Amino acid sequence: MITIRNNVVSTNPGDSPSEASYTWVDARNINRDDITLLEEQYNISSELLADIMDQDEQARIEREDDFVALIVRLPALADDSKGINQYAVPLGIVLYKDLVITICQSDSIVLEDFSKNRFRQYPVATKEGFVISILGRATMVYIRLLKYINRQKSLVEEQLQKSIMNYELIQLLQIQKSLVYFSTSLSTNEALMEKLLKIPYFRLTSEEERDFLEDTITDNKQAIEMANIYTTILTGTMDAFASVIGNNMNVIMKRLTIISIALMFPTLIVSFYGMNIELPYMHQPLAWVGALTVCGISAFLGGWMLSDRRSQSLVQRSVQAKRVKEKRTKKKTRKKRALTD
Repeated sequence: MITIRNNVVSTNPGDSPSEASYTWVDARNINRDDITLLEEQYNISSELLADIMDQDEQARIEREDDFVALIVRLPALADDSKGINQYAVPLGIVLYKDLVITICQSDSIVLEDFSKNRFRQYPVATKEGFVISILGRATMVYIRLLKYINRQKSLVEEQLQKSIMNYELIQLLQIQKSLVYFSTSLSTNEALMEKLLKIPYFRLTSEEERDFLEDTITDNKQAIEMANIYTTILTGTMDAFASVIGNNMNVIMKRLTIISIALMFPTLIVSFYGMNIELPYMHQPLAWVGALTVCGISAFLGGWMLSDRRSQSLVQRSVQAKRVKEKRTKKKTRKKRALTD
């Protein structure tokens, strides 16, 4: 869908809004007909449009004969109902003399804010100011979504502490994927903004625009640090939960092994009485009661011998014996010193 808009220069309270000196062509959720229109009416090459449609295209700027083209990475709207699966999309910006064309294959929160004039004190009076305003707004949205993702991560961690299910683990994987997308997009946007300060064919006409771009670079670096910190914490959290799951599995397997070994002793006893040979008490009417009693006692003793409580008691006894031995050694050493003095 292609929409022609006129940007508002000032939206501060008390100021009278005025239109900018350029026209903004907003192309979002474009289809093949829109691509054909952009090629024929606005003379945009098919190679540039193919780069903009590429989901993995990185941020850059290049100069053509009739226009200057930029590609930036914007946070996109979430697909799922809970908003955890965030991602980033490339936005193409084509700058003509009196025309700015933004091309995005899907929708974006940043473009939606500009289309509805939901911004304050952004330098949109010039084409260059409009570009850095998009970058500044994108950085703020990145920071907001990173904080939201961090809150969602904390909620999923609380759910995992109560019950470890595949659904919570899948949510953590989705959060990690979103953080990777954001971190990569922020890094490429930072390289682009650093380049905008130096190249001669992208001129910032006022000190306000330059200060705004420098502040945006600072905020972008903050967002990169936030994404890296959240990614590191999430990686450690997932490793910890993986260790907990593995430890729980080992405990379960250990218990099953103890049960199976403990049941081997009654099986051994019963197997003797299943042989076709003469055995003690085999002709007694209550011999089966004695056999069951012996089987139960052997199973109990076998389970106790292999149980964790016995192991813990043995460890505690060994620790206490070691402490007593150390105390005796210290007493002997003191006596020797006293005799020597």
